Formats: sequence, C-alpha cells, structure tokens
Amino acid sequence: QVQLVESGGALVQPGGSLRLSCAASGSIFSINLMAWYRQAPGKRRELVAAITRGGTTNYADSVKGRFTISRDNAKNTVYLQMNSLKPEDTAVYYCNADQVLSRDYGILYDCWGQGTQVTVSS
Repeated sequence: QVQLVESGGALVQPGGSLRLSCAASGSIFSINLMAWYRQAPGKRRELVAAITRGGTTNYADSVKGRFTISRDNAKNTVYLQMNSLKPEDTAVYYCNADQVLSRDYGILYDCWGQGTQVTVSS
C-alpha cells in the first residue's frame, strides 16, 4: 500500500528551528494535495500548512511568517521548515496526502502518516 512516513521531530528550545519531512512510498503517479496537521494534548487536530502539486500554499494564521511548506514531486516528499518555534507549537505533527494517484489502488483519499513529536521547551 501507499505509506507516509514522517521524520525530523525533536526537542528544541524556544526560538529554534526544525525541519520535518514526509515521504510517500509506493507506486505513485501523482499526489494532488499534501499537508501538515498537528495535535496537541487535549486539543483537536488542526491544519498547519498545505501545498498543491502546482505549488500553491496555505497556512494557519498562527504559523504564517514562521513556517514554510514545500514539496518535491519527483520524490513524493513534503517538508515543513519551522522557524522561531514557540512552546505552543508543541504537538504531534502528522503528514496528510489527498487525491493520490496509485498504480495499484487507483485514487486514494485522505492518507495519514504515523506522526512525529515536536516539543518546544527550555
């Protein structure tokens, strides 16, 4: 099946930077939308940033100017560069892929990775 694997989560100090990666594996022709979500303890999952295959981006107001989402379509990989990190950024970050064109499974919707922990603390 198609798999999404996140990496890069770590413990960082406030004001620090971190880059998350998510690689989609399998026989994939294309992915229309890739995104990063996060979920903090006791809170619901929220959209952090999204990017289309063509490069159009969208960000949550709370991360605008600090986070940058990008993707490498040839590698089916999406990245999240996080700068000026704050304690409120602490959460499990999840990778999402929507409208995945797969050779074996046709079109797949709303695929999720396992998540990676980001902790911002001094």
